[in-house]
Amino acid sequence: MFDLSFLLEDGYLKLFRDGVLTTLQLFVASGLLAIVVGVVLTTLRALPVKLFKGFVIAVVEYHRNVPVLVQILVWYFGVPQLLPEGLRNWINAGNTEFFFATIALALNAGAFISEDLRSGLRAIPNTQQEAAWSIGLTYLQSFRYVVLPQGIRVAMPALLNQALLLFKNSSLAMAIGVHELLYRTRQIDNLTFRTFDVFLVATILYLIGTLALMALSEHFTKRRMAPSGV
Repeated sequence: MFDLSFLLEDGYLKLFRDGVLTTLQLFVASGLLAIVVGVVLTTLRALPVKLFKGFVIAVVEYHRNVPVLVQILVWYFGVPQLLPEGLRNWINAGNTEFFFATIALALNAGAFISEDLRSGLRAIPNTQQEAAWSIGLTYLQSFRYVVLPQGIRVAMPALLNQALLLFKNSSLAMAIGVHELLYRTRQIDNLTFRTFDVFLVATILYLIGTLALMALSEHFTKRRMAPSGV
């Protein structure tokens, strides 16, 4: 029999709540930054400049082939050593763990988002861009106002799947001391020695988050596939 009444003692429920809030903050912050990164990478790769394309390919391949945990550790332990001492001290004075976890997760998700967007753009007929040129739009203007919005709409189910992966990958931030849900779960487990009960609660909380994102993904997919006017 499970007995979760211990959560009401010694502030354990508050620790879970703080963990959930930190996880959501990390997910939202890295998600918003990932969208920006993904759009920028997609735009650079769409430009007829080989240097930009090579740069984007290198970024994408790095984030595809290196484990996310390693990327987080590189940002937390490695990148600060490359910065000037004054900037390094300024960064370390703040919430360094959360900051670098956000950067690492955002760059990783942004690389995959750029690939999803590129797949969405392939589904857009070339005639759309040609029509935009015919009314006087430049290459960048036609990409920004005509092609990219349609590509995002086509890629929306894949983008929402990336959001699901980002939410789950946020648990890896525990490795550098971010007080997110998994960190708090381990903390409560060490205090109570009720491993199964504690991780059962964490599992349920993660399931609530992932199932909510899956429902959102299904909703957007149905809307995209619905006939016009429905």
